[in-house]
Amino acid sequence: MTLHVAQLGFHVDAQAREPAQLLRDWPTMVDLADAATRAGVRVTVVQACARAESLHHNGVAYRFFAADSAQRTVALSKGFESLIRNLRADVFHVHGLCFPNDVRQLARLVPDVPILLQDHASRPPRFWRWRKRRAWRQGFAAAGSIAFCSLAQSEPFAAAGLIGPRTQIWQIPESSSRFSSACQLAARAACPLAGDPCVLWVGQLIDRKDPLTVLSGVSLASQALPGLQLWCCFQTDTLLQRVRARIEHDPALRGRVHLLGRVEHERIETLMRAADLFVAASRFEGSGYALLEALACGLAPVVTDIPSFRALTANGQIGRLWPCGDAQGLAGALVQVASQPRTPLRLSVRAHFERHLSLDALGRTLLQAYQRLSEHPGSASAAIDAPQAAP
Repeated sequence: MTLHVAQLGFHVDAQAREPAQLLRDWPTMVDLADAATRAGVRVTVVQACARAESLHHNGVAYRFFAADSAQRTVALSKGFESLIRNLRADVFHVHGLCFPNDVRQLARLVPDVPILLQDHASRPPRFWRWRKRRAWRQGFAAAGSIAFCSLAQSEPFAAAGLIGPRTQIWQIPESSSRFSSACQLAARAACPLAGDPCVLWVGQLIDRKDPLTVLSGVSLASQALPGLQLWCCFQTDTLLQRVRARIEHDPALRGRVHLLGRVEHERIETLMRAADLFVAASRFEGSGYALLEALACGLAPVVTDIPSFRALTANGQIGRLWPCGDAQGLAGALVQVASQPRTPLRLSVRAHFERHLSLDALGRTLLQAYQRLSEHPGSASAAIDAPQAAP
């Protein structure tokens, strides 16, 4: 019998977009559903929205329910109870950890159906917010299973007393990418990128992404890599003035760093195909969507040694990891990866993505988790193995 999984989103869109628009604007919601469907799972997506509507896309049923603004708990909205009971799902997969009251209500409605929570870059509430911590603890207990991109990401929650010994912890990426690799020369001809190596940074100019350390590392690396060029794509520009000042006052960066600013998402794929290396200095990520996209394009990563990046790069076997905030460490990593033969490196990165992180790979991982949960909903913690480097 085909497994039926309901993937739930309790987040209410602040822009009050129409359901069809959310399908276009929220690729993670669509990609996760498509991945599970590819693996043979029957998927129904249940998503809070400005108004109720039923849609079908790529074999997935989308049930948007009208969130009641008068209710602090979205799951108490009119029509939600009947919708959930009528689904008769085998597993509920809830996006986000920060909806404990909704999860508790869901567990009351379907007490015999296992619930899997999916982390999306959450952090435990501060210790003085004891009421919120208590709510999270109760929500986690009601679900019983939580998925993180890396098992290590569960440790702060366990240390805060939010995860009990009976909670199952799973290692599952937040999403995948539909980007693909292609001829690098053709991509170079279609965009302004150049450099030897050509390094690409895609992120936000905010402290958590640490662009200033990237600039310092590139400055140091340029001594050994005089042809290095750094290209930066970003939307949020909180640190733009400091970034420009850092470039202006460093002769090694002037003419070497190119601030492209906001770039359409489709264009990012071409840039990633054209570049030689992908760099990221994030201090914290749920998974790292830009990194997933870079790996999908075969772009070798030079990224910080944080839990999610370790999981996505098979503990640094793909590309190179370097310590957060360590410009010298970044410089050394850039030099080391730049010295490797480009074509074999791209092929190995893409092979790793196909085997462990593609939509098909994510679907297999989800299917394995769903099957275990439906067959043994109260069993001890069992995690999906972390991806290993492709040979």
